[in-house]
Amino acid sequence: MTSTTQAQTSGAGTAHPEHLGHVIFIAAAAAMGGFLFGYDSSVINGAVEAIRGRYDIGSAALAQVIAVALIGCAIGAATAGRIADRIGRIRCMQIAAVLFTVSAVGSALPFSLYDLAFWRVVGGFAIGMASVIGPAYIAEVAPPAYRGRLGSFQQAAIVVGIAVSQLVNWGILNAADGDQRGELLGLEAWQLMLGVMVVPAVLYGLLSFAIPESPRYLISVGKHERARQILEEVEGKETDLDARVTEIESAMHREEKSSFKDLLGGSFFFKPIVWIGIGLSVFQQFVGINVAFYYSATLWQSVGVDPSDSFFYSFTTSIINIVGTVIAMIFVDRIGRRPLAIIGSVGMVIGLALEAWAFSSDLVDGQLPATQGWVALIAAHVFVLFFALSWGVVVWVMLGEMFPNRIRAAALGVAAAAQWIANWAITASFPSLADWNLSLTYVIYTVFAALSIPFVLKFVKETKGKSLEEMG
Repeated sequence: MTSTTQAQTSGAGTAHPEHLGHVIFIAAAAAMGGFLFGYDSSVINGAVEAIRGRYDIGSAALAQVIAVALIGCAIGAATAGRIADRIGRIRCMQIAAVLFTVSAVGSALPFSLYDLAFWRVVGGFAIGMASVIGPAYIAEVAPPAYRGRLGSFQQAAIVVGIAVSQLVNWGILNAADGDQRGELLGLEAWQLMLGVMVVPAVLYGLLSFAIPESPRYLISVGKHERARQILEEVEGKETDLDARVTEIESAMHREEKSSFKDLLGGSFFFKPIVWIGIGLSVFQQFVGINVAFYYSATLWQSVGVDPSDSFFYSFTTSIINIVGTVIAMIFVDRIGRRPLAIIGSVGMVIGLALEAWAFSSDLVDGQLPATQGWVALIAAHVFVLFFALSWGVVVWVMLGEMFPNRIRAAALGVAAAAQWIANWAITASFPSLADWNLSLTYVIYTVFAALSIPFVLKFVKETKGKSLEEMG
């Protein structure tokens, strides 16, 4: 998708109070895609062990079913921009809503392991689309004075979606008397967990009919009068609409469409700045954060925690994720990106190292000793907190800021692709690694968290307070 960055000039509106509520509604409706992003990504956490039992599969096959959605994510993210530029942002949201709905129904009613995997890919494609469309649409519709705050709705919606999915899973498990395969409404509990996503998916689709198309897209297809009407809706009648339309057109004409070949150069194929972006993406995933969201219920059950309690701990971890994200949103512009990343890395090292130590203990009657059990539980929450208040937000902020204008779009695409690939590698490998040695698996994650500190100190430059033009 074309860049959404627009210069803020004297003609830019700031949304008057009577319009601000409408703008907030529009941003919140678009951020429902982010909610579904978080929900669909993590709801599988509640079904992992049930899927293993239902289809009698080993850890390697199970991991592929869980991780296969990430293939769809990568494809969806790579194609969403082109689709949105061709048919509009709203139509793209509606397609994503349909895919989320179909994926939820298909995943809840699979005929076999193979079509379950297929529906996971469909849901992943919708996640990929939502990850691109939501932020872009909000940036294009929001008045410049409120763009940053409204843009944060997407990340907030993602972490809320994660938390709600874990709360729903926990509620369904309790309704099924703690049995993930217990019968509930004619289905096994895990099927209902996956099927409940129909509700927010349908709501997302309905909300997409209640919000306007992006003025930027409308201008790009020659619908200037409709664009003016929407700008008046969100910025007020006092706004110089002709100046705003001219401003948007000028910004679009100034944009440079970068290509993959523009990223080449330097000693190692890509330009150094591209490698730094790839490094940030890989480190963000290689600390094992998605193990906490995809496998936490399985992880706690593997060390003797009752299934109902394990689902509750997954929910509390998600709440900690929300708290950390809010902290990051407050401080990322105050103390800077690099300091926040380093603080987060130090905290993650401590949390992961303590988890590795706790999991190194032998199980007693199928459970960790009491001390190690409490250490593991607290350390897991510490790890998620420090990730959320740093790398969870900082990496996305830096990837949007660090690249020179002439290569920003293409470089961001490569870095995002690296992130999906790294996510897949961690997600696909964890069950087999945990079977091999759970403690050493966490040692590996600890090492990557530790290595991220010198990486940031040596290679990553602070972008706080700098304009995008200053990046080269």
